This record gives sequence, structure tokens and C-alpha cells, in this order.
Amino acid sequence: MRKKNIPIFVSHAGCPNACVFCNQRRITGQQNSMNAAAAKAIIDTALSTISADEKVEIAYFGGSFTAIDVGLQTELLETAHSYIQDGRVQGIRISTRPDCIDNEVLRRMKKYGVTTIELGVQSTDDDVLRQCKRGHTWEDVFNGARMVSAAGFDLGLQMMPGLPGDTAEKVMRTAADIVSLKPVCARIYPTLVIADSPLCDMYERGEYVPLSLEQAIEQCAAIYSLFTQNGIEVLRVGLMASESLADGGIAAGPFHPSFGELVESRLYRGRILRMLEDADSENAVLRVHPREISKAIGNRRCNIAYMKEKCNINLAIKADENVEVGSVMW
Repeated sequence: MRKKNIPIFVSHAGCPNACVFCNQRRITGQQNSMNAAAAKAIIDTALSTISADEKVEIAYFGGSFTAIDVGLQTELLETAHSYIQDGRVQGIRISTRPDCIDNEVLRRMKKYGVTTIELGVQSTDDDVLRQCKRGHTWEDVFNGARMVSAAGFDLGLQMMPGLPGDTAEKVMRTAADIVSLKPVCARIYPTLVIADSPLCDMYERGEYVPLSLEQAIEQCAAIYSLFTQNGIEVLRVGLMASESLADGGIAAGPFHPSFGELVESRLYRGRILRMLEDADSENAVLRVHPREISKAIGNRRCNIAYMKEKCNINLAIKADENVEVGSVMW
């Protein structure tokens, strides 16, 4: 059964800290506050377009859901839970901060049918967290994640390479820490400089240098590979562009509308290079699954050009339904 999320953004609600990288209204494109009536309208509209063979989750994103006013929290959960009761929705997904988890919160989530809790880890380096004014520590991440898993929820973790104070080494240590917490799923968001955020002020004063697009692709490809090798489903790589972001909302940073595909193409480049290590000809024909052709070839045929420039190999890539998705064969 295919999975489908109905995203509902509760922008900035409940956030106890003003993280330097954040401007939720720019990120989500949502200016108005959320309530039960608005949530119901979003759900009803989405359900009218979803086929019966899809598993549906209602997902409360943005803000820190478990830290918002308990009355509003309950109102939104009750609204979503009514769709579980009538069989049109199979679960609820929420996102929150690691330090906004306790036993009472988890009991409330269980009562209303929450199935997955995603925690915004961002980094497990305490100095990076401090520079971001995140307001929690690595110990909070560890404790929150363990409590979520122990309570029987599917655990999701989110990280942000390229934060202030970050290095490539710190990024990979964060990725390894996330693996150690055994989440079911993860999201990888390279840090962007969002307009009207404190990070934008730091950037304009020369106090912060964002990752280049190439650096972000390399780091995210390494993280993606580590996660998937350890059985963690990567739900998303790169921020989804809202209308607000497209309209001058990004001041700097490694934004690309197809960033996730650039990362997957870079992973294919590595697989292709391994296949061609012992090539004894200037010409090579490799096969991939038909759905993966564009990723294997790369954006603007970048992988084809790379093999010619760096390896002096004229590469052709063909579609073959017998090849497993994610694999490369002769």
C-alpha cells in the first residue's frame, strides 16, 4: 500500500526558542495560525484527491507540536483522530523538539492515535546547538529519542548539515549519532539562509558562510548512504520550496528545486565509478531500472560528462526492468 501524508503546518506555535536559522512563515508559506476548522478543511480537500489504495497519515509539521497550548494541541489531535475512527486515515505524524517530550506528552499522543513522532535534532554537537541558540543539548536528543521509541512510536529524526559552527566531521558524527538511536525514518535539510532570520543577519555581517551547493550535495549523499545502509528510510532531502521561499525567501545557501535528485544522482555516480573500476575500454554501457534513468544520468547529464572528463569513458545508460531499483549492472 502506498503512503500519503496530509501536511498541516502549525508555524512557530509552541517554539520556546528562536533558533537562528528559522523563519517558519517563510519556510511553510503560511501566515495564518492553525485551528481545528482550518485543519479539517485541509484534510477534507486532500482526501478528495487520494485514492483508496493509499495509506494516509495526517502530519502536523512546523513549530513544536507537543509544546503548543494543550487546548489547541488536543483540538488538533481530536480533529485528526476523527478521521482515524471513520477509517479514512490510518495514523497521525507530528514533529517536535527533543526537549518537548515527557511521559504525559507521550500518553496524550498515544490516546489520539499518533503513530510517528519526528524530532528536530539538527545537530548532536553541543557547540553547534549553542551557536544556533537551539536551547537543548545532545543529552536532550538522546533522552527524547529513547523515550519515543520505548513508548512504541515510530521515531523519526531530522538533521541540518551546515549550521553555524559545523564542519564536515561534526556533520558525520551527528549522522552516526542518529544511526545509534535507531530511528525508523529521517529527513536531511542542508541549512539555508532564510530571509528575515537571525542567520540572515549573521550572513550579511560575514559571521556565517553557508555550504556551497557542491558541499551540500557531497555531505548529504554521505549521510543518505549511511542512513539507508543502516535501514533508515530517508523521507526527504532538501527543503520543499514554498511560494514564499521562491519569492525571495532564500538569501543564500545550497538551494536547488531538485536537491534530492541531485543527491541521488551523486550516489549513482559512486555506484557507476565502482562498476567502472576495472573497465578496459573507452566505451561502457550500464543498465539501471527505468524509474532511475534520470538519476543515473544526472542533472544535465552531469554523470555522463563526469565519466568522460575524469575517467575518459564514453558512458551510456540503458533502462532495464530486471535491474533492482538503486542498482547498476553491466
